[in-house]
Amino acid sequence: MIRIHYRPNLALVLLIVAIGVTPAAIASTVDQWGSLQLLGREIAAGTSSKFSFIPDRSYEASYLNMPVFVARGAAPGPVLCLAAGVHGDELNGVEVARRAFAQIDPQKLHGTLIALPAINAEGVRTGNRYLSDRRDLNRAFPGRTGGSVAALIAHAIFTDVLSHCDALVDLHTASNRRANLPQIRADLSDPEIRELAIHFGLGIVVGGSGPDGSLRREAAKAGIPAIIYEAGEPFRFQEDEIARGVLGVKNIMAHLDMIERADREIPDARVYERSRWVRTAVGNSGFFFPTAKLGDIVRTGDSLGKIVDPLTDAVFDVISPISGEIIGMAVPQPVLSGYALFNLAWHDSD
Repeated sequence: MIRIHYRPNLALVLLIVAIGVTPAAIASTVDQWGSLQLLGREIAAGTSSKFSFIPDRSYEASYLNMPVFVARGAAPGPVLCLAAGVHGDELNGVEVARRAFAQIDPQKLHGTLIALPAINAEGVRTGNRYLSDRRDLNRAFPGRTGGSVAALIAHAIFTDVLSHCDALVDLHTASNRRANLPQIRADLSDPEIRELAIHFGLGIVVGGSGPDGSLRREAAKAGIPAIIYEAGEPFRFQEDEIARGVLGVKNIMAHLDMIERADREIPDARVYERSRWVRTAVGNSGFFFPTAKLGDIVRTGDSLGKIVDPLTDAVFDVISPISGEIIGMAVPQPVLSGYALFNLAWHDSD
């Protein structure tokens, strides 16, 4: 369960006094909160620490190492984990994790914030989506020993870090040459996950459990409520998407009673149960020029853009086969048959 309330309200304090529990006993309970043991490190209550996942200096560590940020609150509370850089080219999430952690004061924190801001650190440095073994880490969870580099990293993260987590926010952008409207993706059939998704406060929630082997799906299967924040494009930092992500993380922390947020306002969420891609029709390859934009509400039969064959000058209209909101799209570029152009989301009742 993730709704863990460690701070007693006034009524609870009065009840404690009425039944004769002394302030010293309450203080003793807080003292028992103590330090966190993680990856061979001890993080004392009320402090924060940054260190490497692999402590030794070695050839392998230089390729596979990742930073680990931990803030251990001065008071008890849940453990929220942030994951970013699973895909090394998705930079917005890396900065969301770094910035959100930097703004936390462990002396005022209830619980623990663990951030893995660049899981595929080599990919972040080189702009590579995949690991050195050319595998997609977000299809390798929960990992296993004796497997590929991706399987080994996934297993280490799952075993040594995620085992401490009460909730997880995985931070992403669109894939190469695409852009995503800021959105939360979540398994809406799970009430705890749905609550996390809505309280992120972004306003757009898209249903789905995620593909097999993805961090979000496998964490949820292990009993850790998990959501994905998707926003913007790869290969660059986008301030608006980063600021929204940091605010969303703070909203989640306030929802879990980890921090105080007097100004917290959660907008009504547009919850979409379904989504699908509109793809280039067979034989309609060429140069793609969209006219529709992220966030547009479109209807069946609407024109979303055109594709021009540069050799024949033939023009092909891209027509929406359904009604919905554009939550993701390709940027203008050359495309071939079957290329994913627009991601539309809609309600089951639509």
